Amino acid sequence: MRVLVVEDSSRLREAVARALRRTGYAVDEADNGEDGLWRAQTVDYDAMILDLMLPRMNGLEVLATLRAEENRIPVLLLTAHNTIDDRVKGLRTGADDYLGKPFALEELLARVDVMCRRRFDHPETVLRIADLEVDTDRRTATRGGEPLDLTAREFRLLHLLAVQAGKVLSRTRIEEHLYDDLVSPMSNVIDATVYQVRKKIRAAGKGTPLIHTRRGEGYVLEERS
Repeated sequence: MRVLVVEDSSRLREAVARALRRTGYAVDEADNGEDGLWRAQTVDYDAMILDLMLPRMNGLEVLATLRAEENRIPVLLLTAHNTIDDRVKGLRTGADDYLGKPFALEELLARVDVMCRRRFDHPETVLRIADLEVDTDRRTATRGGEPLDLTAREFRLLHLLAVQAGKVLSRTRIEEHLYDDLVSPMSNVIDATVYQVRKKIRAAGKGTPLIHTRRGEGYVLEERS
């Protein structure tokens, strides 16, 4: 999953970005409202963390512009004042959630997780496809009760496929959601990661595959008879 953090305090922005990356998110950053708006308009992010008080364009203006363009990116507003008026304005403008400063990083991570699950219409924390279970809270996966030994990148890939089970995802779309501006993946890295995840799932399922290739289209996670 890919998240945009728009916060003018470099110390807070970097701390939030580090925490998100440690839990497996790809993260892009912006330190002003205009840059944040441009990024949100050009990249299909899974969530956006948006400060209210920003230079060049405040958070409410950014949010109002996105919603006027029918951009439905889930937005978590950060507010220093944390007044009822601030919260009401943010929610009425189209925010999905808000968090007052100072805040615990653990709470922010939990709220981002919830927003990402809602975006894909999966409010539950455990995703099930046949005998495969993907636990988005613990960031673990099992098949037939057997734990899958996945790297952070492999889990992110499996999570993305699981929240859109039955839908074909192109290599380009997968790359957009797994990598941020700091990473330029090699041309075959997506195929190699899919191969490793598919191999581990198939081994745990006694040879029965769940990840399938649609030639010329991409990859899909689904049970087939």
